[in-house]
Amino acid sequence: MTDDTASLPDDPQDLPPQEEDRPHRTAVVAEDESLIRMDIVETLTEAGFEVVAAVGDGESAVTKARELRPDVVVMDVKMPQTDGVTAAERIGEDSLAPVVMLTAFSQAELVERARDAGAMAYVVKPFTPADLLPAIEIAISRFTQITQLESEIQDLGERFETRKRVDRAKGLLQTNMGLSEPEAFRWIQKTSMDRRLTMREVADAVVDQLGGSGKD
Repeated sequence: MTDDTASLPDDPQDLPPQEEDRPHRTAVVAEDESLIRMDIVETLTEAGFEVVAAVGDGESAVTKARELRPDVVVMDVKMPQTDGVTAAERIGEDSLAPVVMLTAFSQAELVERARDAGAMAYVVKPFTPADLLPAIEIAISRFTQITQLESEIQDLGERFETRKRVDRAKGLLQTNMGLSEPEAFRWIQKTSMDRRLTMREVADAVVDQLGGSGKD
């Protein structure tokens, strides 16, 4: 690194302020049980989301995600026609939207499949708004991070390595600076833009300063 090496913030206040007023965000809900579907729609609406589609099967969820490109898809694991795991896989393959899976305690195996399929977060039934809304924010944040990293790097091998290094740097910023995961990523992203470095270079600098060598 030269003089452009990323320097760490002295204080979390050095981060760009988080907007108090969230931008308009949209959601697709896919749940075959109508009462639960209505509850989810109500929860999201009260949280400021516009539910642009509420459907009862996985195939419709994929269709609506492709058509409407929502900010998030909230989807049950088990549904008719196309199950939630398969639907999440198809949505993830095309990078259409982050997916939050809804699952029962007895569906641990399906949760693993959903994670492998690309679901960004999951919530166990029965759940409350206090369970669902944070999971949605995590899913949106992770999806945004992955999308931004992938737009920076085209090579698949480099992409995977960069994600590993950025994840390590985020963890160090969270531990040492008391930042949340989204705040840590925003700092890496902002430093990257300000210093005209790649996010991988910034991540390496963070690891060099806080956790030893950035090279695996």
